[in-house]
Amino acid sequence: MIEVRMHGRGGQGAVTAVELLAVSAAEGGKWTQSFPFFGVERTGAPVQAFCRIDEKPVRIHQNVYEPDVVMVLDASLLAVTDVASGLKAGGVVIVNTKKGRGEIGIKGGKVFIVDATGIAVKHLGRPIVNTAMLGAFAKVTGLVPLDALERAIRHRFKGEIAEKNVAAIEECYNSTA
Repeated sequence: MIEVRMHGRGGQGAVTAVELLAVSAAEGGKWTQSFPFFGVERTGAPVQAFCRIDEKPVRIHQNVYEPDVVMVLDASLLAVTDVASGLKAGGVVIVNTKKGRGEIGIKGGKVFIVDATGIAVKHLGRPIVNTAMLGAFAKVTGLVPLDALERAIRHRFKGEIAEKNVAAIEECYNSTA
């Protein structure tokens, strides 16, 4: 089983992102589960969202405490949360930041960075990075094909907004280092 923990702030779309990730993985024949965890429901408050992907039915119903993959939608959370807490050996951390790997101070795991905020603003006109970060996830993990993410986006959103999100996903996919 692959377990994903996403750290973000209210309004960044972490809940939508894990839902889209689960739909994309399910489309590929995997069993999935996604759900959020948050306290006060307000824009800007720290939130976590979780996704599990497996070859067999997912029967665990609890937060992800030992993730294989951690995604950080807002690098300011690095100063207030140990996002790599519980990360499995060989785990992956994907961070939305303009900073270099050495500047962000994550201990453990394989760290990947992408300027999802810049990409989201470019394509969507707003700093909502959830879908863009899914492109980085697809590239780094290989767990979800890019075309499956694009189909999930086009199912969830329609018309121009869907195409803008697809463009953001593709650019993040190609820009993740």
